[in-house]
Amino acid sequence: MTRALADLTTLRVGGPARRVVEATTDAELVEAVSAADAAGEPLLLIAGGSNLLIADAGFDGTVVRIATRGTTLASEDACGGGVVTVAAGHPFDDFVATAVRRGWAGVEALSGIPGTVGATPVQNVGAYGQEVAQTVETVRTWDRVERRQRTFAAAELEFAYRSSLLKTSRVALHGPHRESRYVVLDVTFQFPLREAASEVRYPELARRLGVAVGDRAPAAAVREAVLALRAGKGMVWDPADLSDHDTWSAGSFFTNPLLAVDEADRLPADAPRYPAGEGRVKTSAAWLIERAGFGKGFGAPGPATLSTKHTLAVTNRGTATAADLLALARTVADGVQDRFGIRLVNEPVLVGASL
Repeated sequence: MTRALADLTTLRVGGPARRVVEATTDAELVEAVSAADAAGEPLLLIAGGSNLLIADAGFDGTVVRIATRGTTLASEDACGGGVVTVAAGHPFDDFVATAVRRGWAGVEALSGIPGTVGATPVQNVGAYGQEVAQTVETVRTWDRVERRQRTFAAAELEFAYRSSLLKTSRVALHGPHRESRYVVLDVTFQFPLREAASEVRYPELARRLGVAVGDRAPAAAVREAVLALRAGKGMVWDPADLSDHDTWSAGSFFTNPLLAVDEADRLPADAPRYPAGEGRVKTSAAWLIERAGFGKGFGAPGPATLSTKHTLAVTNRGTATAADLLALARTVADGVQDRFGIRLVNEPVLVGASL
């Protein structure tokens, strides 16, 4: 039986799937993935649906919805810190709230990020100066090629800006379409134990907290400040309240560009520049978008517009199709390229579509 995938994503777009299977245990997840692979069917994994834009034509294959839940505390002491394993389908912000409550420092600045735990190491989710790469110890996966479980230590995961081995390892299992090789089953984190957060590295957050960049603040205060900042940008997803269409998004639609030094030197003098290692410089996608002439709410009245609160978010005003959202994103990306010679890269995964 077909099912509209719009119901499973925060953008609220996407056509039907041939088949949807819900997996509430690791065994069910592996079984569903293995059955699709054995049948030669295309496979799409969905958990929180917060980083997906699915085409209006839908997905002609099996969709596995990852609904595993739970945390397992391995140890908690002053020397080793807190070591905890979290199921892939566990809501990420629920886990962050638990970490703050228990005094596990290192993810408090990631408060309010939608989606599930299993997606975070794939994308190396980050915000306000923190990335999950800083606290991930291991990731346990199902290897669809070797058909066995494989556990990767953090050092093996090739973490980079919004990327990891889990994201880049794609294989053509059934025809030319390339799919993720590894299915995340759970993630183990290791945290130092302290009431204060890790260093506050993000200027906007530091200002909100009234501290200097590099200082520490109570983790609970950091979480509260981050949630307030995200809410002010329409970046807090509440499935029980769909009245704010600025939240009908996939979060930041474009990643911040990583440029060679000579490319960064060609930007206007007031363009943001941040060291990104190995002769690279990171600049702000939001700055580029705004300076290219695309302000908050661009595209109004819709059906697709940039958020009225934050120019990095492409939003569905209630009746948008995937085609509407993609057309807006292309307009913005083309405008930035024409103005600055930089091609913006989408952060959400595009299924059956491209920019």
